Amino acid sequence: MQIRRINAETALVPTTGYSQALEVSGYTRMLFISGQIPVAADGHVPEDFESQCRLAWSNVEAQLKAAGMTLDNLVMHRTYLSDRRYRTLNRAVRNEILGDRETALTVVVTGIFDEAWLLEIEAVAAA
Repeated sequence: MQIRRINAETALVPTTGYSQALEVSGYTRMLFISGQIPVAADGHVPEDFESQCRLAWSNVEAQLKAAGMTLDNLVMHRTYLSDRRYRTLNRAVRNEILGDRETALTVVVTGIFDEAWLLEIEAVAAA
């Protein structure tokens, strides 16, 4: 699989930690991961945003692992935040977890299905 980062010369915002566009070629499988919520296997939902964010990312990683993939296969993800005040902490946790991986991404501030959840993450991976 080859991933080529594409950024239009007319892009208004310099990018770090993500790509404005990715071209993926040579893959044989795609994995579409439904929204992963900040709920542990025992049903526990942490109260603070950082713990919820790490748990949701852990759930994304679990889905990738179940498909024989890792974060290196992640090409796109969308994060839904319950409140814009979490945007900076969301970025910090995401950047820590993804390291130097630059995926296509979108962050949406919206209502979340369960009021206890402060975010939800969906993703697409290719191998």
